[in-house]
Amino acid sequence: MTTRPPTERTTARQPKTVVISGGTDGMGRATALDRLRRGDTVVALGSNEVKGRALVEDADRLAAAGRLRFLQADLSSMAEVERVVADIAHRHKVVDALVLCANRPSPRRRETVDGLEYTFALYYLSRYLLGDRLRPLLNASAAPVIINVAGVGNTAGEIRWDDLQLRRRYSMVRAQLQAGRANDLLGVAFAERAAGNVSYVMYHPGFTRSGDVSHLNPALRTTIRLLARVAARPVETSIRPIVELIDSPPRAALTAIDRGRPVHPSLKTLDAGDASRLARLTEELIARHAPETPPHGQ
Repeated sequence: MTTRPPTERTTARQPKTVVISGGTDGMGRATALDRLRRGDTVVALGSNEVKGRALVEDADRLAAAGRLRFLQADLSSMAEVERVVADIAHRHKVVDALVLCANRPSPRRRETVDGLEYTFALYYLSRYLLGDRLRPLLNASAAPVIINVAGVGNTAGEIRWDDLQLRRRYSMVRAQLQAGRANDLLGVAFAERAAGNVSYVMYHPGFTRSGDVSHLNPALRTTIRLLARVAARPVETSIRPIVELIDSPPRAALTAIDRGRPVHPSLKTLDAGDASRLARLTEELIARHAPETPPHGQ
């Protein structure tokens, strides 16, 4: 994994096609609007129709509505991920950048339509599937990049190998930390089996005034909002590296950045053996829960 700054593969500024999961809120939304201002085509994935319409209205005010597509989807569902991938592949021959932001903490354990723990499915599995399924379109780009916005560099939390779906001792924090560590391993595994020229970037923005906390209990919601006022970064600051990475992806197959600092590959949460193990378990899980899913090219 490279520790060089993400300025290795600068390309002439050409309009790009950018897919953003969690594209109607927080950092995903801000990235979508920034890329539209730069003349790019943006496909924003989100579950909330009202927020999707608001994003379309903002794009219209930028005279960019024709370059924005909002796809409403519950990305915690494997079938929904497959649907949006098919839609994107039908309409676009190339994807230059995939930005993975979708996440929604769940105070209580709940299961998706596939019978999976919700945080694991949305925060980790949807990112695994989107990166894998869109790889052929990314490989068609001259300088493709996947940017996984999560918590790389953080060593808190662990993969519960004997209980990936957290059926025992569930908590919102435990679920978020496990999915964060799973995303660390996802980046390692993707780069290890790299085929083509896709750069994978794991990016930890740090505490940011971003995202929807309306579903949390009032006390926790108030605490987060108060902390955000004094300690969190503005969204505009946190998305700046994402915007730059889309324009100038690194040459290396894998880059990890924690709040502006490179993350050394020896960090215990980036273990290649664990990455292979999780990738294998994930493929088994997909085959078990979505047996009708057609094979995709690697």
